[in-house]
Amino acid sequence: MGKVVAVCGMPGSGKGEFAAILAEHHIPILSMGDMVRREVQIRGLEESPSIFGEVAHDMRMKFGKNVLAVRLVEAINELLKSHNVVLIEGMRGTDEFDVFQNEWGEDFISVAIDTHEDIRFARIQKRGRSEDGSREEFEQRNRREIGWGLDILLKNADETIGNDGSLEEFSDLVFDWLNSIGVNVEN
Repeated sequence: MGKVVAVCGMPGSGKGEFAAILAEHHIPILSMGDMVRREVQIRGLEESPSIFGEVAHDMRMKFGKNVLAVRLVEAINELLKSHNVVLIEGMRGTDEFDVFQNEWGEDFISVAIDTHEDIRFARIQKRGRSEDGSREEFEQRNRREIGWGLDILLKNADETIGNDGSLEEFSDLVFDWLNSIGVNVEN
C-alpha cells in the first residue's frame, strides 16, 4: 500500500506551495479547502473572507466535524491503486486526523508547515484569494481553525517543515523530507 500524507498549517503557511512541489512530481493532491470552495459555489453564495469559514463550520455542524475527511477516503483509496503517495492538502481538525489515522494506520503521515504569523499574513495579502481579508479577518480565521484542533495537529505532526525563508529554501526542505520517506525526487 502507498502512503497518504496530510499537510496542515495555519492560513498562509505554505500548504499550497507544499502541494505544488509534490504535484510537480506527479503526486496526486486532494484539497480540503477546494472542497469548501466548491460547497460555497454549490450553495450559490458570494465569495468573501468570512463565507468560507462559515460554510466549513456549517458543514461540520450538520454532517460531523470529520465530514471533509470522510468524503475524501474513497477517492484516496482509489488513487492509492495507481500511486505510491497521495497528498491531502489542508487537514485542519483532530477529527479529520482520526479518520485518516484509522483508515491508513502506519501508512498515514502528517506534516505541519510552520511559518511566522507576520510572514503568513504578508503572503496571504499577496495571493489575492477571496477568502483572504484584513488582519482582523486573518486573526479570526486563525482562532476558528485552532478551535477545530489545528494547534494540536501542528504540535503532534509526524514532521514539521519550517517555511520562513524563500520558496527555494522551502523546496529544498520538502525534497529532503520526501527523500527521507522513500519518495526519491530531485530538486
